[in-house]
Amino acid sequence: MSTLISLKNIRKIYTVGLEKVHALDGVDLTINHNEYISVMGPSGSGKSTLMNMIGCLDTPTSGQYEFEGELVHKMDDNQLASIRNRKIGFVFQTFNLLPKLTALHNVELPLIYANVIRKERLKKAREALEKVGLQDRMHHRPNELSGGQRQRVAIARALVTNPAIILADEPTGNLDSKSGDEIMQVLDSLFELGNTIILVTHEEYIAKHAHRTINLFDGKISKDTRTK
Repeated sequence: MSTLISLKNIRKIYTVGLEKVHALDGVDLTINHNEYISVMGPSGSGKSTLMNMIGCLDTPTSGQYEFEGELVHKMDDNQLASIRNRKIGFVFQTFNLLPKLTALHNVELPLIYANVIRKERLKKAREALEKVGLQDRMHHRPNELSGGQRQRVAIARALVTNPAIILADEPTGNLDSKSGDEIMQVLDSLFELGNTIILVTHEEYIAKHAHRTINLFDGKISKDTRTK
């Protein structure tokens, strides 16, 4: 498999009052195309900081980050926004859907920012909703959908730009176990279709869906285990 992401000696230091907090402390990590990875660790271990770094929502204090050969650690805010829009699909615990828009128009949003023409936007949005099994809910607003269905809309929105990677941050955290299992089945099927998926979770049974688990502790990778 070819390399998608390369992190070398990544450090992220925050200043809190008079104290310096090492959120990431010398992380080395290589992620290949079509990997399925879970990220685990206790609160404060650096999981969110690592996801923000991979997702180009934050930049390292020091170290090198390459995304498909592009030097992310040298990018300005506009370049980071561009790579987020072109290459990364985000799925959040809280769905982050706009309540007044239908499922179809929520999924369409990233394509508006990418200046895709309306006819093509709607075609791609419909196809993304079909991939997550919501072809019969396209014209429903979020308050007309169950929690599991709303998360499927969020996954479709992440997929619609055909990103290089899907980042899922606690994607089942606000769902009951049945809905959570259904969301994981969707992510499993997307991996089988060739997508690269990284998910943060506190739950062992969710992490077991992945083929590789990264454990963090005090800003360092404590364990990197291939399970399948």
